[in-house]
Amino acid sequence: MNTTQTPGLNHSVCVSEFGGPEVLRLLSDVPVPTPGRRQVLIRVRACGVNPVETYIRSGTYARRPPLPYTPGSDVSGEVQEVGEEVTSFKAGERVFTTATLSGGYAELCVAEEASVFRLPAGLSPEQGAALGVPYCTAHRALVTRAHAKAGETVLIHGASGGVGVAAVQLGRALGLRVLGTAGTRGGLDLVLQQGAHQVFNHREEDYTHKILATGGAGVDVVLEMLANLNLGADLQMLRQGGRVAVVGSRGSVEINPRDTMAKESSILGVALASATPEEREECMAALSTGMEEGWLRPSVGRCYPLKMAAQAHQDLMEGPGACGKTVLTM
Repeated sequence: MNTTQTPGLNHSVCVSEFGGPEVLRLLSDVPVPTPGRRQVLIRVRACGVNPVETYIRSGTYARRPPLPYTPGSDVSGEVQEVGEEVTSFKAGERVFTTATLSGGYAELCVAEEASVFRLPAGLSPEQGAALGVPYCTAHRALVTRAHAKAGETVLIHGASGGVGVAAVQLGRALGLRVLGTAGTRGGLDLVLQQGAHQVFNHREEDYTHKILATGGAGVDVVLEMLANLNLGADLQMLRQGGRVAVVGSRGSVEINPRDTMAKESSILGVALASATPEEREECMAALSTGMEEGWLRPSVGRCYPLKMAAQAHQDLMEGPGACGKTVLTM
């Protein structure tokens, strides 16, 4: 990827130092990236905002990109230009990405051809921006890591956000019994609308007892978005041979290892960046099928203009509860 200066065309959010949301600064004179041989330049219409991007921005994540950088991996928009060896796309086609090279919080960005996919006509740009990280993470957690099987029960702990909604839809497609939690009435209603068999308010003190009362011996799989708060309780809700797939955590946690012993349960880390090319191909094949069959339909929550990226980060982490995917629009 190279850059060429095109004044006035590329507004981009840049991070020049690690810190709070205030370090996200919108610049109007960022060089427009030029696609390499197997790269695609995209006119961005929307970009998903993922929790991991707030961790990276703060400097607390294991991976720290060199400064300055532009966040954002999940964009949707139209192909603006393609590299000389790109054969899968042409200018004007609607696309979405699972990764970018130059960062998606921008009007124009570059992505590798292998990370670009056609956006179906039935999905909006905002929905396209809610596909990449959420659905690939849900697939990796449920299928690749937890090996969830039809007939099993999955508890999606925090089911009203981007990954949660994706996991509900995927879980139903896999033939699972899907239980979901959320922290607001709107979130609970959304999770039910997405297909969960039952929902529970994780702000209620006795909600774990209610979950156990519905399943008898417990659940087979837990998809965990906030392990630092919930991992101990998750282990106690598992059935024999149960698995907790840890998608997110904001700190350390103390657990009793004995909770894993009698049931021979497992705690599985989930890191999308660890996916092999074969696993990524399998995931995208499953998601493409979901879009064709109609069960994969991203739910978009709050939308913010690009200039409000800092507010989007703050609300994502400090708001009352997720209710669909947070998206930046251009």
